[in-house]
Amino acid sequence: MQEELKQIIEKGRRIVFFGGAGVSTESGLPDFRSEQGLYQAKQEYGYSPEEMLSHSFFMKNQELFFKYYKENLIWQEALPNDAHLALARLEQEGKLRAVVTQNIDGLHQMAGSRTVLELHGSVQRNYCMECGQFYDLDYILAKEHCEGCIPRCKKCGGVVKPDVVLYEEALSDTVLKESIRMIAEADVLIVGGTSLVVYPAAGLIDYFNGDRLVLINKQPTARDNRADLVLHDSIGKVLAFS
Repeated sequence: MQEELKQIIEKGRRIVFFGGAGVSTESGLPDFRSEQGLYQAKQEYGYSPEEMLSHSFFMKNQELFFKYYKENLIWQEALPNDAHLALARLEQEGKLRAVVTQNIDGLHQMAGSRTVLELHGSVQRNYCMECGQFYDLDYILAKEHCEGCIPRCKKCGGVVKPDVVLYEEALSDTVLKESIRMIAEADVLIVGGTSLVVYPAAGLIDYFNGDRLVLINKQPTARDNRADLVLHDSIGKVLAFS
């Protein structure tokens, strides 16, 4: 199976990788959508992750939003794993055109990937909702910039919001269109670490009209029957030998 993947990658000229939470969990980041994540959130905070990470909850209860966000979605000690590193290497070799990701941790860039389309934004970017001033992650984590858990702009005092797409918010039209273009133009699409159930992102593979579709995920997905190659294994383990 891995030998077949190697051959697909060798023949590919316009490869695109589309990844989900499974790519990040192999770097030690928890999946807040898992049963454990759901249970822990309700026990500790009284709400589900989907509720606390919604636009309406953010607008009404910013203190609890930021408490949950900082304690559960930011993992500064996390490092790129074999999957991130393999994808960065493929880009450097001129094989991989882009990484399209549902993750918000910035680990692809840390590994060296340059063309990364972040469908759900990034914890590394934050902006003032009043004046638009951008801040890095360190800024919003520093207590001297916060009122309780809520980060404030040093220029105008406005709330500094993470540049991530919350539930009830639309994906960036620019990022979405570029992701569709990259996938539509790809001759090989490698999908990894995603169960393909979170829409609209999961629907992106419908734009693929290339030669070979590869699915790598520990659990079966609803699209396995459409793929040319399916590998039910660790994304890092599979790509490390690609």
